[in-house]
Amino acid sequence: MKLAVTLFALLVGTGIASAQSPTPSPAASPEIGTSVTDTNQNSGLPAATNQTVVSANTVAYVRPSAAARRKRFINSTVGPVALGRMVFNAGVSTWTNSPEEWGTHWEGFGRRLASNVGKNVIRQTTSFGLDEALKYDSYFYRSKDKSVGARLKNSLISPVTARDRNGKRVLGIPRITAAYTSSIIAAEAWYPDRYNWKDGLISGSSSLAFNAAFNLFREFIWKK
Repeated sequence: MKLAVTLFALLVGTGIASAQSPTPSPAASPEIGTSVTDTNQNSGLPAATNQTVVSANTVAYVRPSAAARRKRFINSTVGPVALGRMVFNAGVSTWTNSPEEWGTHWEGFGRRLASNVGKNVIRQTTSFGLDEALKYDSYFYRSKDKSVGARLKNSLISPVTARDRNGKRVLGIPRITAAYTSSIIAAEAWYPDRYNWKDGLISGSSSLAFNAAFNLFREFIWKK
């Protein structure tokens, strides 16, 4: 337990220190998730050439500014969607009485909600800290390719991948570490005594799977 807490503190400290470092922002950067304007669009190039350049630019990646990254971190931690998910999960856990030691009444609901908030704070702080330290972006982006297969793939692999500063997909160390760190700390720190780090591993895996399911909802249904 002490080792897990110490590791978590080191990860968070590193990330926050990196986040406080000034990050230069490119002037007149295009909006995140949109195509980059082709500077040669009106240069007299043949129409086919211009079309090819614009098509290639539609998948260009622009790293969010430091302010945008901090806003996402806050929304993911205490934003309305995050709070709604935590309340919903607490309600389901109370209905199924898991863990049973906490009961099925309002007191049990309150303990489960507090547990969800605590886990989410640890998870989001760890993910944000590692993103900043590694210069990664673990945010979920909808697929530019609108085919069903591409959108399914994007939704399912996003929980375990991230983008580097150039937009290339890489192993999502921040998100994976955050999922397991928060679940293991919760199991060892405030869950009933019968829980341990092994239960934390199971919970972390379930959390990543739930993220994939939520990504499918965002990819195909919720367009906000």
